[in-house]
Amino acid sequence: MATAPHIALDTAGPTAVDGRHIRAVTFQSVRLDYLRRVLAGTGLPAAGSRALVVGSGRGLLAHGLARLGFEVVATDPSPAATALARAAARGTGVTYLTRPAEELGLPDASFDLLYCADTLEITERPDAVVAEAARVLRPGGVLVYDTVNRTPVSRLIYLGAFQAFPGTRIMPRGRYAAHRLRRPAEIADALDRAGLSARGVSAFKPRDIRSLVRATRGRRRGTLTDERLPELVDMVLDPGGSPVVTYLGHAVRRT
Repeated sequence: MATAPHIALDTAGPTAVDGRHIRAVTFQSVRLDYLRRVLAGTGLPAAGSRALVVGSGRGLLAHGLARLGFEVVATDPSPAATALARAAARGTGVTYLTRPAEELGLPDASFDLLYCADTLEITERPDAVVAEAARVLRPGGVLVYDTVNRTPVSRLIYLGAFQAFPGTRIMPRGRYAAHRLRRPAEIADALDRAGLSARGVSAFKPRDIRSLVRATRGRRRGTLTDERLPELVDMVLDPGGSPVVTYLGHAVRRT
């Protein structure tokens, strides 16, 4: 059974670089911005609702959901990531579990919100991931996800810059593959097959692509800390734009 690759540290450079954590830090503000818009549009209240983060990594997004008022469970296929997340929990009340996205092992219809992060672009079984998300969502529950489109530009960035080119490599080779990058229409079809109604997507991107290159190289060299990445990269939502590289989307489980 193929599942999402485990978290890995790239130690080929002067400092150990956890590329998935870099992505999480950089994407955090735009993820929460989009999530707030989804909550407002669907009428789902954070207070009193249960949220599941799939592909939680070190727990940054799970912390953000907890601060919004959700009761949060977070899963990741990597025991190392789960251990790091638990160590950084600091009384957030988040429950961390080591589980593959394809087989969560959680009760049916037990969550109001599920956020699928850093998962759909690396799994070999997107239908299984989406079906499992639908299974654990309550009727009317909301699935939010972010992923990577399959375009020439996205292949250059994710297959080239992020995992092949020495100066900008932050991911282990093989984490991304062209066939695992999926167009919005492909994800929409998977959602429909699982009993989820897609509600559209929003592109998101760095305000200036040069800032992403500089930030990635700086973090790779060890001259930039994670804390400085968001301000330098400045990711922004582009709801009306066609997603050239990354996009966010959401869907509602049909009742």
